[in-house]
Amino acid sequence: MRTANPRTIVIWTLVALVGAAGWTVLALSRGEEVSAAWMVAAALGSYAIAYRFYAKFIAYKVLKVDRTRATPAERLNNGIDFHPTDRRVLLGHHFAAIAGAGPLVGPVLAAQMGYLPGTIWIIVGVIFAGAVQDMVVLFFSTRRNGRSLGQMAREEIGPFGGAAALLATFVIMIILLGVLALVIVNALAQSPWGTFSIAMTIPIALLMGFYLRVLRPGRVAEVSLIGVALLLFALIAGRWVAESSWADTFTLAPSTLVVWMVGYGFIASILPVWMLLAPRDYLSTFMKIGTIFLLALGVVIALPTLKMDPVTDFASRGDGPVFAGSLFPFVFITIACGALSGFHALISSGTTPKMIQKETQVRMIGYGSMLMESSVAVMALVAASIIDPGLYFAMNAPAGVIGDTVQNASQVVGSWGYQISPEALARAAENVEESSLLSRTGGAPTLAIGVSEIFSEVTGGGLRAFWYHFAIMFEALFILTALDAGTRVGRFMLQDILGNVHRPFRNISWKPGLLITSAVVCGLWGYFLWVGVHEPLGGINQLFPIFGISNQLLAAVALAVCTTLLVKSGRLKWAWITGVPLAWDATVTLTASWQKVFSSDPKVGFFKQRQVFQDAIDRGEVLPPAKSMDDMHTVVTNSTVDGVLTAVLALLIVVVIVDATRVCVRHVRRPALSTLSEAPYVESKITAPAGLFPTKEEKEEERRAVAEASSQSSAGVQ
Repeated sequence: MRTANPRTIVIWTLVALVGAAGWTVLALSRGEEVSAAWMVAAALGSYAIAYRFYAKFIAYKVLKVDRTRATPAERLNNGIDFHPTDRRVLLGHHFAAIAGAGPLVGPVLAAQMGYLPGTIWIIVGVIFAGAVQDMVVLFFSTRRNGRSLGQMAREEIGPFGGAAALLATFVIMIILLGVLALVIVNALAQSPWGTFSIAMTIPIALLMGFYLRVLRPGRVAEVSLIGVALLLFALIAGRWVAESSWADTFTLAPSTLVVWMVGYGFIASILPVWMLLAPRDYLSTFMKIGTIFLLALGVVIALPTLKMDPVTDFASRGDGPVFAGSLFPFVFITIACGALSGFHALISSGTTPKMIQKETQVRMIGYGSMLMESSVAVMALVAASIIDPGLYFAMNAPAGVIGDTVQNASQVVGSWGYQISPEALARAAENVEESSLLSRTGGAPTLAIGVSEIFSEVTGGGLRAFWYHFAIMFEALFILTALDAGTRVGRFMLQDILGNVHRPFRNISWKPGLLITSAVVCGLWGYFLWVGVHEPLGGINQLFPIFGISNQLLAAVALAVCTTLLVKSGRLKWAWITGVPLAWDATVTLTASWQKVFSSDPKVGFFKQRQVFQDAIDRGEVLPPAKSMDDMHTVVTNSTVDGVLTAVLALLIVVVIVDATRVCVRHVRRPALSTLSEAPYVESKITAPAGLFPTKEEKEEERRAVAEASSQSSAGVQ
């Protein structure tokens, strides 16, 4: 066993001290100004310690990853869905696929409760729950030929609990995709700059895919430089387009964007992964990581102070204008993806295990990508917390609450204890070249304001509008990559389900099944997107709670499957690694589900909300923010659908957890009755590093592999 040298001990001691200092300042500050840099220090120090020690412990001690074992990408390579992919490209794809609306929108909305609760959950939650789930699911799916989460549940838990898991995961997936798409529509609607820039990423990605596959195979550095250069050009050109006669062509209404989004999702789902999905995600990763890095750097340089309270009064009262409900459980539900995300388990058991080269890479790709996403959530929370709280609430409260004039908004926000003048609200909009910032719900515009605030402190106030629109485009690109990968995973899931009825569907590359299931998945999430766009109460306000609950319920399924597999594979003493997060997640999410279904507060409970609006319809009244009787009927329908879905999904998850518990208890008592569906061992012929940078041993192994291949080639010629 290797012992750490003094230099390593000193380095990691300093890292730990930086993180501890950040936590100390955040926890003990009362009333005085606190720099956002301390939040960044607490996050980065904690992430580094967790990845170096906890993630390594799980990968090598608990999971026992095997570098000699061939992965499904190597054994089943077909060039369509199974394809061994360079770890750097796959890291980009996986991060881009998992990093959707959640880490951008959730923390911004959760800032309503103050910056401290969100910071604690984002960092602690990802280290002990979110990143662990992603890595363990990826490992077990890789050992099972890239099986989906639902199919693994069916095979390992049993037909009853497995069927509940299959149905729940698919329905939840559809809801998640619909809300992801809704955030994109809200960001791009009436924005020619953003729409043009996002549209250009598609041909750029296709060029990169063919370059890497046909023109210059393996030249990752070359294609990266080309892609980044073209992406920056698309961003700059977007401003030219917005100021030209082409602006009207790229100024799309929300309904039109819905059609384009569904069409894009279908095409991205059926094309080979190397052609569009992987290069597009890899391309967007440069922008995602680069922007987050620059944000962190901007915070360190500008040292903006946190203007939001550490904990607001809304945390205890539960009557916040951004979302209703108390701190427990709704701050955890709202933050969602930034700390723990069931959606990630679908990617970790969807596209990624079919592309990973070596088992040893699950730590970097599974755990590491989730830490990267959590850092995005921290920066989103920073951005929301450094702007004037009055502006924050004016942007995130629905129009039906604050009205549509700056005078009325100023008065209403002031009644909540956050003063901001009408002139300040109007000036904030002028600074970013927007007609108004009132009721720009959904989180994306608020994050963009925070980003422009940080960057303009470094580069000068004259670029504030540029940075605002840059951030809007960044957010749309960020989320769209999760949408296309998610649609493909949804197709895999539906093929798994239908394969139990009609066997040809089990071949995920079977053309008729591929086309049928892609169309069905896009049509289903397209319905939720259409509903969200036309929702009188505000699509994001109505759908984000069910998005958060569904996402966390899905995480409960993933953690239940992981815990079951740890027990059945002889790792009972390590089952707490996923079992403890499962217990916490189930407690929080089932509590939230109960409140959303049965609460007597119409702002919280779906069925109570339905009753209030139905009673008004019976009296012939129109309640704000509805503007017509048609709007009233829409609210009643959507509240009913949301309430029924929440109740059914919570019941399905309870079934999964109970059945998983039964299987674990049975295994402990009678291990001989248990079976594992793990694929048989096949020796790997691929040589690839486990991390981003190869170790000395891995470099030596690579040299030996090249020399051996060269000698075999020479022998063949002779």
